[in-house]
Amino acid sequence: MICSDTNFLQEVIEGLEDGILILSNTGKLLHANGSAHHFFCQFHQENCHDNFVPPPIWNLCESLLSNQSCFSDKLIILSDEIVLDKLNIFQIRVRLIDLDGFDVPCLLVTIQNQSKSLKHVVLTEVQKFELTQREAEIWFLYRNNYTYKEIATKLYITINTVKKHIKNILAKRQASVMPEEKD
Repeated sequence: MICSDTNFLQEVIEGLEDGILILSNTGKLLHANGSAHHFFCQFHQENCHDNFVPPPIWNLCESLLSNQSCFSDKLIILSDEIVLDKLNIFQIRVRLIDLDGFDVPCLLVTIQNQSKSLKHVVLTEVQKFELTQREAEIWFLYRNNYTYKEIATKLYITINTVKKHIKNILAKRQASVMPEEKD
């Protein structure tokens, strides 16, 4: 049964959208799921190989390791962002974990693509507010901190059209929040 539990856990980790890394305290890559490898290639396309840990991630790990003695009795999670562009912002979290068979704690690193996570939120909002396809496109960019001008440029529409759509979206949001008044 343990073998099937291990296989099940491996499948779960591999199926996650977030990147999962396990590193030794010396920086040796012990495990990385497929999402983590994909993110690595986005971070450093020229150094996209199996055992490469991007410097921003390892710097965060080193910071945790150098400060662990200050907080030895508490769970510490350090967090940082890697920003490639507006649609590729990655939240990195690092914590120490004790694994069976290892003399020293290992580092568990999670990598979350903030834009993908926000996309799931926006898709829920699109359904909830009953947005049109064009409104959904605009709302996604707006929620990703694009300016009206950037949205207009990206979608080949005028700024006034963007403003009109945003006004309609906000009205739909407000209508979904406000209880319907009875006459």
